[in-house]
Amino acid sequence: MKLLKTIIIPAIFLVSMILSISSCKKEKKPNPPVITNFELGYQNSKTAFPGGALHIEAEILAEGKINNILIEIHPEGNQVGNLVLAPVGEPWKFDSTYTGKYSGVKNTVFHEHIDVPATADTGRYHFHFIVTDMEGDQLTVEEELEVVLPTDTAAPVIQVTSAPDPGQPFTTGQTISISGLITDDIAIAGIYIALVAEDQNLPDSLVNHVNTISMLHTHDFHDPKSVPFEANLIVGAAYDNDHPDPKPINWQSGNYYILIKSPDAFGGNVGFSQYYPITISL
Repeated sequence: MKLLKTIIIPAIFLVSMILSISSCKKEKKPNPPVITNFELGYQNSKTAFPGGALHIEAEILAEGKINNILIEIHPEGNQVGNLVLAPVGEPWKFDSTYTGKYSGVKNTVFHEHIDVPATADTGRYHFHFIVTDMEGDQLTVEEELEVVLPTDTAAPVIQVTSAPDPGQPFTTGQTISISGLITDDIAIAGIYIALVAEDQNLPDSLVNHVNTISMLHTHDFHDPKSVPFEANLIVGAAYDNDHPDPKPINWQSGNYYILIKSPDAFGGNVGFSQYYPITISL
């Protein structure tokens, strides 16, 4: 009997310790998300321009793993766009939830560019950046954003030094290449090199990384006043060069052209190249 007690009492104590430790582990909840090095606008200027692209970047740490990231932009109160000049358009509203590569990870760098409509009214706007983790915890960054008329009236200048010959044919496995230099008196905001199907009949202003094949898409430069570029794309490749998320390519034979676009960092001006027509035969 004494031996039985000697065995049972330590066993009960051991089980209690295990349950206690297990309970503590279950009760420990991950810390809420943390955001550092947040940037809104070029060089964190907290400004945007009608017809331009709004730069957003942030480093995120979420112990509970990111569920989604929400961005909301709306006019401040009932103000009409009179911050700089008289109204130039309609009040701008933006609401988008980002998941994809951001969802399910603990650490990430959020880096996106939002197209500002050319019709966006000038004035003050509220900006909300909300990170929600898998535990339901949220962290919100709120900023005041100003949409202003451009102060830089000179569009970026695009110089192409190497490109396909006019109408040059390409077949599966061959590489389409183009290179050159983009300069600006102050700074460019980005470079987009598109492969556009002629039958899309797209105005140059509507060509973007969503509706065309991306040969190059970047907003990162060593010197934004003078940016060399080179783009290469293999005909028949499964994905294009869109950044940060390459898109699947549905290749079709036909007539195409290469178009280069570069928006100004401090204005709604966009530099456009001439067309570089090619044909693709699969």
